Amino acid sequence: MHQRLKVPTMALTRVVLTSGRSVDLTGLHLSATYANVLEGYPCKPLNDHAIAGLLRSAERFHPGAPVHLIPPPREYPDQFAGAFGPVEVLPAVTCVGSFRSEALDPGHDRALYRSRLTVVWFQPTSCIPAGYDAETELLDMDWERLAADEEL
Repeated sequence: MHQRLKVPTMALTRVVLTSGRSVDLTGLHLSATYANVLEGYPCKPLNDHAIAGLLRSAERFHPGAPVHLIPPPREYPDQFAGAFGPVEVLPAVTCVGSFRSEALDPGHDRALYRSRLTVVWFQPTSCIPAGYDAETELLDMDWERLAADEEL
């Protein structure tokens, strides 16, 4: 009989959601939100295009995991509007994180199942979320609705 070897999951950090559920951040990609903007200015069409690309990338790099976007806050500084509309600025840092937690279904064997979710969010600094210290929208995620169970 072939047995599975259970390898402990090494997390970068653990985040405690408002619901009380602990989720492990197992992978994180940080980037400057406007690092690839060569010309033009931050505006709604540019931001919407960048967000759509982030979601596609997250789905490609984390196949099978649900992907959730935390809608970013958008600021509208008092600047001249160009051909694509008013200036619209997103927070400085783009984050794509892989999160894991205990299985959602209480009937699943805890040794064989876990839940997972890939999250895309924006934040003003490059700080890694930990414990109760994270963007409010990240802590308020409805894990039970957004995540999915997977068999290890």
